[in-house]
Amino acid sequence: MSADPAPTFALWATLAAIGAWLVLGAIGLAAPRRLRFVSRVLFPLGCAVGAALAAVALAALDDAPATLVLPLGLPDLPFHVRLDALSAFFLVILGAAGCAISLFSVGYFRSSDGTAPGLVCFLYHAFLASMAAVLVADDAYLFMVAWESMALSSYFLVTTEHRIPEIRRAGFLYLLIAHLGAIAILLCFGVLQGGSGDYAFDAMRSATLAGAWPSVAFFLALFGFGAKAGLLPLHVWLPEAHPAAPSPVSALMSGVMLKTAIYGLLRVGFDLLPFHAWWWGVVALALGLLTALYGVVFAAAQTDMKRLLAYSSIENIGILVAGIGLAILFSAYGMAPLAAIAATAVCYHALNHALFKSLLFLATGSVLHATRERSLGRLGGLIHRMPWVAGCALVGTLAIAGLPPLNGFVSEWMLLQAFLFTPRLPQSFVNMLVPVLAAALVLAAALAAYVMVKFYGVVFLGQPREPGLANAHDAGRPERVALVALAAGCVALGVFPGPVIGLLEPLTVMLAGVPALAPGQGSWLLLAPISEQRASYAPLVVLVVIAAVVLLAIAAVRRLWHGRVRRAPPWDCGFPLLTPRMQDTAEGFGQPIRQVFEPFFRMERELPTPFDAAPRYSVTIGDRLWHALYLPVARAAEAAARVVGRLQQGRISVYLVYSFLTLLALLFFVR
Repeated sequence: MSADPAPTFALWATLAAIGAWLVLGAIGLAAPRRLRFVSRVLFPLGCAVGAALAAVALAALDDAPATLVLPLGLPDLPFHVRLDALSAFFLVILGAAGCAISLFSVGYFRSSDGTAPGLVCFLYHAFLASMAAVLVADDAYLFMVAWESMALSSYFLVTTEHRIPEIRRAGFLYLLIAHLGAIAILLCFGVLQGGSGDYAFDAMRSATLAGAWPSVAFFLALFGFGAKAGLLPLHVWLPEAHPAAPSPVSALMSGVMLKTAIYGLLRVGFDLLPFHAWWWGVVALALGLLTALYGVVFAAAQTDMKRLLAYSSIENIGILVAGIGLAILFSAYGMAPLAAIAATAVCYHALNHALFKSLLFLATGSVLHATRERSLGRLGGLIHRMPWVAGCALVGTLAIAGLPPLNGFVSEWMLLQAFLFTPRLPQSFVNMLVPVLAAALVLAAALAAYVMVKFYGVVFLGQPREPGLANAHDAGRPERVALVALAAGCVALGVFPGPVIGLLEPLTVMLAGVPALAPGQGSWLLLAPISEQRASYAPLVVLVVIAAVVLLAIAAVRRLWHGRVRRAPPWDCGFPLLTPRMQDTAEGFGQPIRQVFEPFFRMERELPTPFDAAPRYSVTIGDRLWHALYLPVARAAEAAARVVGRLQQGRISVYLVYSFLTLLALLFFVR
């Protein structure tokens, strides 16, 4: 039943976690309307399974690869599973994020006119189990079964409120793009098996691919996994599906599911393919940074909380793919230390994004529950009504903005070091391109900080823009614990990057052949990926300096001005009718970006006429790629369907003629 190397406790525990999630889902399906049982019993148990899986996978990072052949599948196609450093790392992400999101879900899901709570529980835990199965699959058959299960379960979760037509449309678009990607992945595995007929990953590792076939396999993988990740131009489903889904599902999709696509790209690019071509890296690098810029520019123009975060996920996926491209480029030229730094930055950013994006989606879920509002233009001042949510969201906002000493800064800083300290590459074209791409990375990071200022300032600061916000309430106890846990993770990963990179060393060695930090280059206090003389980062020192400045400022205020300040209404410039509506709006924050990056947008303006009773000016921002690429294809498909539909006459005599003509054609062509 087993195959060498022998299965370990960690592999058995991972399979047990998958089974436990499926059992919890089945129990929920057996009690579809028992909301209290589902929320108070099944989701906490799912949280415990996630925590156990994260602990087991973390301990297995340094273990030798373990494999197992399961007595499942088809007679000649049994399921192969494998646990190595790559799958263990992404299982840590799945377990940790899944644990926090499941805990948050305890108090989130309510009875509604949509899907029954027990069915949501089944789909939710099936989603978790299928993602774990993707990460341990060691053959194309099990991988595709788990991949399709992940797509279907997440589709039904997206369409939880399926009675709303917009949500059904968003779910259909997501499922369509997901299946286009799945076809490309299936073709990629068909190329990788090299005509041997053996679809186990071990056979693909030893297969010999000649000519252009390795390039075909890589770009099929880039297309297929890029469709799931939201890579340009396959990103269109993300800003539609995330706002449609419940907030815990959005957090799970953005924080974890998108990382399964990054896992698949790393698995194919660094494990199954026999070599790297330098131009693969250039294409992935350019496409990733273009996606990052596209995503962050559109995020700056959004007025919907969840659409803003969805476009921000596109930006972060672009950064991850750019890092993978940079690692491939260095690996192709034999620059193993730089490839290791880039690969470590990718893995670190994947972990960071899982934490701070899950945190922000859950925070928006709390805001949505408390206010029933998703539009930024109807929020504001919630820091007074929801201090727990506002505090945790602030940590996530600073982390995703890439500000030290939080975790988002560490991974982006390491990736920038790999760009800046690149030695002269053999290709002059690439030498000229790398500084331009480094500038694009810095621009994307700066715009991300701008977007997060808009997000946090409009939602939590200022005055409430609607009277109903006075009734907003803070998150419940389970939600608070989940938010605080994710915020603490963002702080810990930012303050102690050295130990984390040390834990990632087996993964870095697997991907690049060498560790990212040579002995003496890093410690728990100082991070120096190249050398201390060229660049170093001491996050704990930064934290101490920031804390000291804040404390000194507080002490100075109390010492010099406390008790001497007279509170009075602000100066109103002679206009006494100031209202919350006169604050900066989401549209106002996004106006400079819309002006500078206007070619990115397809803007439709609605101008008032002189005789309007209530004149108003509105601007609708659309995606040029949607109108230039997807709508023409949809129209062509509808036209072809109408032509083919004419064959359906509904008369038996016509169908008999079709059968007769088909028989004649077969007699003519088949001899």
